[in-house]
Amino acid sequence: MSAPPTKADDEKTIKRNPHPDFKSVEASRPPFSDVPFRMTQTANPSWIPGSGALNEDWKQHGTVSIDPYEQGRSPVDNYKLLISGMVPRPIGFVSTIAADGTKNLAPFSYTNLVNHDPPIFVIGFSGGKGNPKDTARNLLETGECTINMISEFFAEAANFTSINAPPSVSEWELSGLTQAPSKLVKPPRVAESVFSIEAKLVANHEWTSPIPGPDGKARTTGVTCLVQGVQFHVREDALSEGRNMVDINVLRPVARLGGITYGRVLEGFELPRGDWAKEQRRREEVREKEGKGEEGQ
Repeated sequence: MSAPPTKADDEKTIKRNPHPDFKSVEASRPPFSDVPFRMTQTANPSWIPGSGALNEDWKQHGTVSIDPYEQGRSPVDNYKLLISGMVPRPIGFVSTIAADGTKNLAPFSYTNLVNHDPPIFVIGFSGGKGNPKDTARNLLETGECTINMISEFFAEAANFTSINAPPSVSEWELSGLTQAPSKLVKPPRVAESVFSIEAKLVANHEWTSPIPGPDGKARTTGVTCLVQGVQFHVREDALSEGRNMVDINVLRPVARLGGITYGRVLEGFELPRGDWAKEQRRREEVREKEGKGEEGQ
């Protein structure tokens, strides 16, 4: 196994910006288009149970098996592979307050909803408790945060909060985003966010890498926090009459893809869940037709 990289080495190896001059590359691309979300048909509207995939292109290609800890493979390789393969990922825009009162704001794509009753969310942080990210330290020390969804219209401001500023610097000022008071927790929510959640820490787990450190001792490399939502905030024009749906055309969520790439949600299609009773009836009808066909021969 290769020697484990340090946190500073990781940042150098990841090479987050693949372009020597990002602004020049961006200028060569089409401008942002403010198109509304729309519904389309599915890729194969005529699909019936048992039909499988739409095409068989996958049969023309083999697969490559990768041991995440094979000789010569760095954890950074796994990081880049996973964030480019497990996509799109929702982004938890997390607001916390440090013990000294410094307000912190940062985006985390290791965030998701894992239960609804009670409302439970998971937030993953790289770095162990001995070398935590500011947000992780604040959440572990105070037990409170807000999770704010990121929309297209403030994606640049949200992204800039991932800057490697020292703990004493508040990302709120750097981003220009607006603080809104929470009801049940101290960290403010992002006023621009269409959907925000006030949350309290209920559990955490520290992860240890199979690769030991240079001193031969175990290395803690991440912390996962489970938080419970205790209050929701939804922009009034995005909330359904029944107060139980968020309008995606107002939310306009931004998702995380690999590298420095973000994704937009522009189209969707609907697929009802299968019903076993209906499927049984369909199978019986097929068998009856096949039986009648044999009788007619």
